[in-house]
Amino acid sequence: MKYVVILSSVHEFPSPPLLDALRAAGVATTTVTDATAAAFARLMHDSDEMSAPPLAVLYEVVAETDVASLHAATNRASTTWPGAPLVACRRRNNSPAEERRSARRLDSAALIRHGFRVVADEPAQLPALLRALEARGSTGELRLPSAQIESAPSNVLLPEKLDVRHLRAAFETIASLHFAADQKSAASIALAGLGRLIRADRWTIYLAGEVRSNSDEELLEPLAVRGLTASECVLSDGDWRRALVGDVLTLSGAVSGVTRTAFTNVEAVREKEGERYNIAVPLVCGERVLGVLEAIRESTGALPFTESEALLLSALALPLAASLANSARIAEAERLSLTDDLTKLHNARSLRQYLIGEIKRARRYGSIVAALFLDLDDFKCINDQHGHLVGSHVLMELAAVILSSVRDTDVVARYGGDEFVVILPETGAEQTARVAERVRAHLASYVFTGGRGLRLQLTASFGIAAFPEHAQSPQQLIACADAAMYEAKAAHKNCVRAASATAPDVKKNQ
Repeated sequence: MKYVVILSSVHEFPSPPLLDALRAAGVATTTVTDATAAAFARLMHDSDEMSAPPLAVLYEVVAETDVASLHAATNRASTTWPGAPLVACRRRNNSPAEERRSARRLDSAALIRHGFRVVADEPAQLPALLRALEARGSTGELRLPSAQIESAPSNVLLPEKLDVRHLRAAFETIASLHFAADQKSAASIALAGLGRLIRADRWTIYLAGEVRSNSDEELLEPLAVRGLTASECVLSDGDWRRALVGDVLTLSGAVSGVTRTAFTNVEAVREKEGERYNIAVPLVCGERVLGVLEAIRESTGALPFTESEALLLSALALPLAASLANSARIAEAERLSLTDDLTKLHNARSLRQYLIGEIKRARRYGSIVAALFLDLDDFKCINDQHGHLVGSHVLMELAAVILSSVRDTDVVARYGGDEFVVILPETGAEQTARVAERVRAHLASYVFTGGRGLRLQLTASFGIAAFPEHAQSPQQLIACADAAMYEAKAAHKNCVRAASATAPDVKKNQ
């Protein structure tokens, strides 16, 4: 079933003309607010009727819409409905003055740069735009004509008049970005290379951070800083202490107006602010603005940045943005491969990797490691009586109960289904039994809501084992704790049991 998601805030619901236009065209709609986006994503995952992705995600642009709101909307849409095209529609029930002000600040080109596939100037245009997207496919992807990819865009090319020394430095900078392992490494490589090409007192790379308010003040966060301006050389003792321990980001100061303009307008900006000459270049990858590259000159006799320097920075900003985006994707992929999607705890793969390292460390230093294995009692009844959505929410609540009952140094993992494992470094069987009893008591007294205001009571069976008292390898440690858990199940559940002594013929795992 094809449907359109209308992305809304709790303060701005879809306008009647928008809903009327979609209803008249026979388009099914679902309105999702900030607070319900996560729940709706789970519903899509578990519901057969809504398993298909939406035809489009629709966002209504009002006069008060700012860059922070757009950034939050595109992030939420790409996370909740990956692959669905994002469509903007202007609300036309504002005053003429508000409409002119909104159009100047967020024209169609600006909306496209921020990730929107198409822009409707009024609700009446939406049915035709949605039909066009459906004709191209649910992803809304467009095939570029071959003529458009025969030559590179002008902003990718280095300036024509570039001497051999600068050309070599530019090439080495771009080549080094391919070996960056993470975003901080990519930023440090870029700033080191740019310092050889263009003189500046301070370089800063800002990334678009999480939106925590409707103000742009918190939208850009410094990722890497290199150098100090003249005014920053006179610092308090506290600032220098932070700099000496590596917290140089505290010395970057507030985000300049030039940097904000470059981020908002998605174009390079050269201006003088006070006694400083600033240049800021947006970091764009695909249709997303990742952040801004900023350079400042403030020393005595400093000269403004030239047009050729701006062209060079714009050309080098593209591979830098690509490297930052790739690093973020790799880091996210690694995180997802080690994280349980439902509870956000470690998964079984992450648990095995961590436990192997802990057992090796314990062998080397003669220390101890313990495992706590728990399984919910009669959890199938929850799914049978209330449905799998309630069961999934109960598991999320259970993860919070376990985390609140153990130490920060303990590792909690979802082993599978309703089975959870806690690894306790430097902890013996006796102390682990006390931890298990604390978790058991906390769980037995907790009232689960299932996300629907229910009042559910649950218990769990616990098994514990310790290295080297009960097991000699990571696999055996988990197996012994699992076997002890089944003994607790046999003992009428809702109790804690410890593993028996290690069998004499068990082989050690290298």
